[in-house]
Amino acid sequence: MDFGRVVQFLQALERENVQYVLVGGVALNVHGIVRATQDLDIFVRLDQENVASVRRALRSVWNDPEIDEVRYEDLKGDYATIRYGPPDEDFVIDLLARLGDAFRFEDLTADTISWAGANVRVATPETLYRMKKDTLRPVDRADAAQLRERFGLGEK
Repeated sequence: MDFGRVVQFLQALERENVQYVLVGGVALNVHGIVRATQDLDIFVRLDQENVASVRRALRSVWNDPEIDEVRYEDLKGDYATIRYGPPDEDFVIDLLARLGDAFRFEDLTADTISWAGANVRVATPETLYRMKKDTLRPVDRADAAQLRERFGLGEK
């Protein structure tokens, strides 16, 4: 994953005032848990102007006509995820409005953390733990275990 391009995109999200929350492997890295990943998982608030701001942020980093396919209507649909693969990059960006019935943008608690020259709106360790602890993917369960250990989280 091209770290510099990821940071450029995160800075663009801030510049465009996108209402978003970073989750997934990159969020773990922001919290100091090093984990390799090939995607950038971003929850976005679902409204037309916010999605337009996401497109502007994408365009400020990549000159790609495929960015026009990032549409509010798709995020509002049954499968509330858009996977965007920037040209000439070795990672993808997953834009999410919700994860099934389990999580919506409004369900996430986040903090703004200065990271690598960007102010990043990132899910709290507690939120990441809730998102990962009961999934079927082994990598998510391993992430949850690391979050639990590092931040003293878990079932009481």
